[in-house]
Amino acid sequence: MFKGIYRFTTVFLLASLAVFLISACNFRVSNHPPSLSKVSSIANCRVIQHIMGETCVPKNPQRIVTLSADTLGNILALGVKPIGSANEFLKEGEFYPYFSEAETQGITTVGKPEYPNLERLLLLKPDLIIGWGGYTPQAIYPLLSRIAPTVLYNWQKNTWKENFNFIADVLGEKEAAQSAWIDYEKRIQKLQTTLGNRYTNKKVSFVFTHPNGIGSAANNSFLGSIIKDVGLQRPKSQDIVVDWGFMLFSEEELEKVDGDVLFVAKYNDDRFLYQLKQKPLWRTLKAVQQNNVYPVTDSAWYGQNMTAAKVVIDELFKYLVSSTEIGVLRPNRWTFSSSIVFSTSQRL
Repeated sequence: MFKGIYRFTTVFLLASLAVFLISACNFRVSNHPPSLSKVSSIANCRVIQHIMGETCVPKNPQRIVTLSADTLGNILALGVKPIGSANEFLKEGEFYPYFSEAETQGITTVGKPEYPNLERLLLLKPDLIIGWGGYTPQAIYPLLSRIAPTVLYNWQKNTWKENFNFIADVLGEKEAAQSAWIDYEKRIQKLQTTLGNRYTNKKVSFVFTHPNGIGSAANNSFLGSIIKDVGLQRPKSQDIVVDWGFMLFSEEELEKVDGDVLFVAKYNDDRFLYQLKQKPLWRTLKAVQQNNVYPVTDSAWYGQNMTAAKVVIDELFKYLVSSTEIGVLRPNRWTFSSSIVFSTSQRL
């Protein structure tokens, strides 16, 4: 009985919320000129094709809202600061740590990408909303479009590089995009030049841990494309192309992620990683025995945007160059001993 009451109450509240949101949007449309009508003239807008059809977007949008961290990272890399952004997996008002405080200062959080706060969006009065089609449900697209012209791009079909160029096109920032790509190539070339041939015959591995296991990124992932651009070699288990760009391994398959260098990103918390490091199989890995295991900024290495790409390249430079040129342990380097594996940062 209690389950039935709970279910009825939940459905009632959801229905009431839907009516409120639709009414709020209708109030906005009926009492204020719709955003689309403001830019309906060919002289004031450009027609953009995206996964939901065609949208006429302002030629010079001033009040932009992004509906994912990757959209935010791409827009910031173009030198544009949105007025609002969704923040997946984080608390209210938080942003991923690879964004600087200066970059996110003044940006209002608008809930999660999968269910943005429509009332807050209304109050922000954006003139353009951009989101990741994989996160933002297509069912709420009509409501978003009533608030402002809304564009959703294809995260499944396109690469992160294609999506960056698409966002630049939506914003009319092609010159800024070109400058960003020049900067990207300079970072890549600097890393290549500094490394020289030191990693010609070495394998660089990446693994992420989560509460249910271990995974890695294939060649057709965001991270895989950067490692390939640098020219680093990867273990056979990662030197592949798979659906979605990611693969999962069991603990028994841990040797598949071994390499001369091992970068590790943890998801949410490090309880699973801590338990993994206590097991004998972990201590058999070559990278562990040679003290070449490095923790990296997980949110950036999972990322799909230009700002995250810069962080990944900088961390590759930090660890690969420092470990070969300086020959000393970095503060974040994980060290192997006969009994435990620990971070040198805990010893300093």
